[in-house]
Amino acid sequence: MKFEAFPGIRQLIHWIINNESTIVQGVFNLIGAVFLLCAGVFIARIASAGFKRLLLSRQVDKTVTQFCSALLRYAMLAFAVVAALGRLGVETSSIIAVIGAAGLAVGLALQGSLSNFAAGVLLVTLRPIRAGEYASVGAVAGTIEEVHIFSTTLRTSDNKMVVVPNGKIIASEITNFSRQPHRRVDITLGVAYNTSIEHLKSVIKTVITLDPRILHDKGQVIRLNEFAPSSLNFVVRVWTENKNYWDVYYDLMENIKNALDANQIAMPYPQMDIHLNDLRQPANAKELTHS
Repeated sequence: MKFEAFPGIRQLIHWIINNESTIVQGVFNLIGAVFLLCAGVFIARIASAGFKRLLLSRQVDKTVTQFCSALLRYAMLAFAVVAALGRLGVETSSIIAVIGAAGLAVGLALQGSLSNFAAGVLLVTLRPIRAGEYASVGAVAGTIEEVHIFSTTLRTSDNKMVVVPNGKIIASEITNFSRQPHRRVDITLGVAYNTSIEHLKSVIKTVITLDPRILHDKGQVIRLNEFAPSSLNFVVRVWTENKNYWDVYYDLMENIKNALDANQIAMPYPQMDIHLNDLRQPANAKELTHS
């Protein structure tokens, strides 16, 4: 079979012969680009896994570990893609400019999501809350289940799952009840005005001394705080370990009430005295006034 019958094939062969060096160079560039891309994917996976193990071995928070390892992997993958395109002869500066412009457009369209993402970066970096801690974020209080990049999941005391956008968490107050090892128990109680202050203090001190969960070395406060309309209001403040807070709070309330009853110390409640005056006039009141 002669190539004269197929002029297209003949021209293709001549083009290949005339551009042999260019084709060989292009093939090598393609192989190099594929190699760079595969090597980048492999190295990114290995580096990400190794970095994650390193952070876990140093007992870094799990949320921070996952975020940092994923960020490292995607950054290395992006670098590998740019390097592969550069090997193929593509002008990477123009690609970066296009990516930047597209990123700006996407950023304007996803302002809320990007703000949540930025807030998530701050949360995993600064770590004001961690998984397993009990905290109040804005109007929601509960145990932190997971801190994601865009949102945070909490479990309330009545076992409800609440998902809060990270942007709202950063913009509001964060109260972490679990971070410190010790917490102070504050109790306010009112007693009758005829109660002896020293006797009341002695009774309450006895109740506090009998509770081994109270940290006596951190001190205690039993002081008159307010002259209320119908009672003397005292404040009782003691310290305990964070894990014992609610048990100590409830037990101390019950034990103080029982001790006050046993020592005949009254706890008054608001009362109101109503006096009714008889304003009715006698039937002949008008006659008497006219006579």
